[in-house]
Amino acid sequence: MISLHTASLHKYGLNRIFEFAKVAGYDGIEIGVEKSNFDTQNADYIKQLSEEYKLPIVALHMPKNGSEESVRHVIQMAEYLDCPVVVITPPKLLDFKFTLWLKKETPTLRKKKNIQVALENASGETILGFLPKHALNNLNDLKKFGMVALDTSSAASKKWDLMRIYGYLRKLTVHIHLSNVCHHKDYSLPNEGILPLESFLKKLKQDNYKGAISILVRPTELEAGDDMKVIKKLKKVKSFVEEFFS
Repeated sequence: MISLHTASLHKYGLNRIFEFAKVAGYDGIEIGVEKSNFDTQNADYIKQLSEEYKLPIVALHMPKNGSEESVRHVIQMAEYLDCPVVVITPPKLLDFKFTLWLKKETPTLRKKKNIQVALENASGETILGFLPKHALNNLNDLKKFGMVALDTSSAASKKWDLMRIYGYLRKLTVHIHLSNVCHHKDYSLPNEGILPLESFLKKLKQDNYKGAISILVRPTELEAGDDMKVIKKLKKVKSFVEEFFS
């Protein structure tokens, strides 16, 4: 299943994003839940759009700097929307309370709610040039968490070899955020850049990967603001993914 992450067109309203995805032939939508965008927090409105455009919600992506309360809220949304995956961005390095809570409570939430709560690999950003910005953002922590949402651009920012990392996390990977790195810019279009996405997609197909592949790029990559160009680029990206994965 090839889905569109709403953050790829976040300057548009949700209704327009669903419309673009439908016209471009995408199979589903991933909602980036934003604290500053009330539509992305409104499960009733999201359900209405999902039914109107016949596009399932394949994942809900937690806002950055989340909390116990926001995790519970998004999981409740996922239950209502029959959404199989909730993606969590790793907490800040010094947010010890939230980090401990995630480690302790996530297995219980998965079992109780029957939802795949997956930890995204965050970027390699640092504090003071040497301290990692995020907790739970090394391979051992991702593996211990039990379910992973693999972000290709974030992997590249940590100078991880994508194919080797996927091999290490393959059995735990339940969701993909797909983008490329082009001219040193991450979250570029998948069909333009230096990452071995052709080989990566072929490997996913070979491994019979069942999760969604969600297109997560910068809005400028899709030339947001020019509707015809947005649709053209979305179609081109989908064709690229289908060439190697479908």
